[in-house]
Amino acid sequence: MRRLGLLVAVAALTVTAQAQAATLTVTPRNFSPHRAVLRVSAQLSVTRQVGVRLSMPNGRAIGWIVPPSRRRILAVGWDGRIRGKRVPDGNYVVRLVYRSAVLATAPLRLDGHAPQLVGLRADNGSTRFGGDGPLLTTISPNGDGFRDQADASFTLREPATVTMDVTRTVKVPKVIYTLTAKFGRGPHTMTWLPASNVNPRTYLIRLSAVDQSGNRSTYGAPNAFTGRQAHGLVVRLQGIDAAFNKPSYLPGELAQIRVATDEPSLSYRIFHSGPEQVVTYADNQFAGVDIGVEPVSLDWSPWRSRAHTIAFRVPSVLSGLYYVQFSGPDGRVGYAPFVVRPTSLGMTNRVLVVLPTNTWQAYNFQDVNGDGYGDTWYAGPPNRTVDLSRGYIARGVPPRFYRYDLPFLHWLYWSGKSAEFISDSDFDQIASGDDLQRAYDLVVFEGHEEYVTSHEYDVVQRYRDLGGNLMFLSANNFFWKVDKKGQSLQKIAKWRDAGRPEASLIGVQYRANDDGQKQGLYSVQASASAPWLWENTGLTDGSTFGQFVGGYGIEIDATTPDSPPGTLILAQIPDLFGPGIGPQMTYYETPTGAKVFAAGVLDFGGSATYWPTKKMLDNLWARLSQP
Repeated sequence: MRRLGLLVAVAALTVTAQAQAATLTVTPRNFSPHRAVLRVSAQLSVTRQVGVRLSMPNGRAIGWIVPPSRRRILAVGWDGRIRGKRVPDGNYVVRLVYRSAVLATAPLRLDGHAPQLVGLRADNGSTRFGGDGPLLTTISPNGDGFRDQADASFTLREPATVTMDVTRTVKVPKVIYTLTAKFGRGPHTMTWLPASNVNPRTYLIRLSAVDQSGNRSTYGAPNAFTGRQAHGLVVRLQGIDAAFNKPSYLPGELAQIRVATDEPSLSYRIFHSGPEQVVTYADNQFAGVDIGVEPVSLDWSPWRSRAHTIAFRVPSVLSGLYYVQFSGPDGRVGYAPFVVRPTSLGMTNRVLVVLPTNTWQAYNFQDVNGDGYGDTWYAGPPNRTVDLSRGYIARGVPPRFYRYDLPFLHWLYWSGKSAEFISDSDFDQIASGDDLQRAYDLVVFEGHEEYVTSHEYDVVQRYRDLGGNLMFLSANNFFWKVDKKGQSLQKIAKWRDAGRPEASLIGVQYRANDDGQKQGLYSVQASASAPWLWENTGLTDGSTFGQFVGGYGIEIDATTPDSPPGTLILAQIPDLFGPGIGPQMTYYETPTGAKVFAAGVLDFGGSATYWPTKKMLDNLWARLSQP
């Protein structure tokens, strides 16, 4: 008996020694088959017939992760399947097994489900503004304790790390603020208190939750092309949001301005844009000349929680670009620009300037429907239209106005010149190119005239054919054909694909765009072919210009076989975007006497107040403003 007891004791010591000599490592302990591969490694002091088995905590075996075989070292990856089937989520034990003995164990939690944010909603801590809903809230961070912050509330069904990204959207979200916190189960709130200088517009709040296993869930559309059904939160940051119901008016006409703000009171004044002796360097600022009308004060307390429309009598002023500047007691400012068109075409001046209001709205990312993305085709499908009655997101200033449009207006007024003005929409009021030719000797497209209707194209082409002069001071003009119904534009097709290549009218047409990554200097060529353009500029063949603004480019135009016969290349930037891809500045005349100039680069008009551009414009004006 003593001998038998001794043998049993020795056997027990042997198993214990074997167990102590074996190690088992499982990484990660919280395992999601959707996020990673489970790393299972084991090491024994001697070679044995061992396997790795998954079991319930009560010991019930689920199956082999690694079937038994002779080995001393083991290192495998496991995808969460046993016999080809996914193992349900839950708590398990991984066992290193030798025959009937368990040599080592490791706990494992298998979790393949992403954490859920239940009951997601947005709030401002005060009363809702008209149009707000569970996923959309309006705030006005002016420090008055009323709608100052945006709260994102939700309930977690499991612990998770939650990140709130406040994003400014164009085609994809750009993060402007991030907050991350670890939460347990239950209800939680995350808050965004924006700085007072953040531009009014909508901001998409994207929330992502990551659990201990690395499973992730995200709320909020990742781009404007897909995933708009991915419900996120939207914050409408409100300033004094104001907009006319159409782009232009006659002097004395009764207009409507839609205003949305929670200011208790408002005052407004009217300014003329262009004659001011002030240079603006911001996308969200206007600086004009007060036309002298007494400021108007409004009690806005009844409309602090909904938009309201006011009547506005357009003053009897000269044709031009004007804006109504609204101000509130907290210092906030909002602008509502409008064009005053001439009572009769050519009544006061034989030069007409067309303001690119269609393009301004196409590049306007104002989000009226509250989905977090701008209501424009530039935000991506499903948008195919733009609304001409929307306010602009940068406190009401048209996109890129100070860079591409305002310098021309400054040159015009500062040099003592004058003109009549219309918007793109006003071509609806011009019956034909014959009417345009009877009224004007020169039509100037000062900005980025990218979107034109069939009627606008017809009128301008007929005007040219009758001998009317044209000046294009930007690039990528007459590129897209659009249809206009009421105050809505729909993009149809490229004009060149519709059988009317823009080069046949302008002399050049759109060639390329690099978003301004590389800009260059125009080089004068064949100056003798148009000596009047270079007169008193100091420029001769081979001279370059553009240094004063850092070069030209962004979007560029060039001649094509469709350019009219005799089109002169006045200057060019060879190979700006690569071999054979560079902008060309052109000029041509027709047998009927039309004179047509095209700048060939997007930002030429934006340099109008710099030398030698301002002198070139003087020379162009002197030649083209004459019949």
